[in-house]
Amino acid sequence: MRNGNSGTERQAQSRLRGNYLYILTIEGYAALPTAVNITWSSINFKTILQWQPKPSGYFYTVEIHGQTSDIKKKCIRTTETECDVTDALKDVKETYVAHILSVMPAGMDNFEEPPYALSEKFTPYSQTVIGKPEIKNYTQKGSELNVVIQDPLTPYTFPNGSFQSIRDIFQHDLEYKLYYWKDQSSGKKDTTTKSHTFEVSVESTKNYCFYVQGFVPSRREDRNGQTSVMHCTTAERGVFDEYGAEVFIIIAVIAIAVITLAIVLPVILCKRKKVRTAREKQPLNGV
Repeated sequence: MRNGNSGTERQAQSRLRGNYLYILTIEGYAALPTAVNITWSSINFKTILQWQPKPSGYFYTVEIHGQTSDIKKKCIRTTETECDVTDALKDVKETYVAHILSVMPAGMDNFEEPPYALSEKFTPYSQTVIGKPEIKNYTQKGSELNVVIQDPLTPYTFPNGSFQSIRDIFQHDLEYKLYYWKDQSSGKKDTTTKSHTFEVSVESTKNYCFYVQGFVPSRREDRNGQTSVMHCTTAERGVFDEYGAEVFIIIAVIAIAVITLAIVLPVILCKRKKVRTAREKQPLNGV
């Protein structure tokens, strides 16, 4: 009987401990704060989820919920307040919502669903920021300015391991805009292209400054991306190009005047000498 009673007592104690732990867990979860100020930060499809506050005595786990995709867990039991969720958003046209769970330490979170906070919806294709394009090469030859740009890369790769560019993802939705102006002038012009090159007619006697910006016209919001570094042409120019046709005209007039004087002056001097010589000979003939 003692052994039977002892077994019954152990079972009862085990149930009591389980119930006590269950109550502690429920009370613990009820006391846990949930994340606030949840934001998506995404450039060229590299996406970071950020939130507050810093946890103390508990952890965060991020769940990414897609409209048609399976739930993906990221940054499990982290004490950080940001999480790189890029590889959970590979279907870039899918719309996602993040659940940021506030969880107890391991072994104490198996009895009740932890509290969580919801992010706003996020669609990478329409919301990621287009990063700075790189100006790969540029030349100004005569009256033509040529600019070659390089697409920014994304974190996503092809099967061979090479990185996809934003062009690979956006295809024909991606366009670039070139802003250009005469050096030391405020009059700005722009032109667009769906390719990687610009060919712009400019004044051959002027230097030009410019920068490039990617944009997606099909977007309702966030169409324009970040701007590239500004560049300026530094073509070598002669004095005529530097100061214009006025200087050429002035120099030409001066040159003509000098040539004319060089021709006319000796003739005048020669005639005057002949006249002087003739006058000097007249008295001798009279005598």
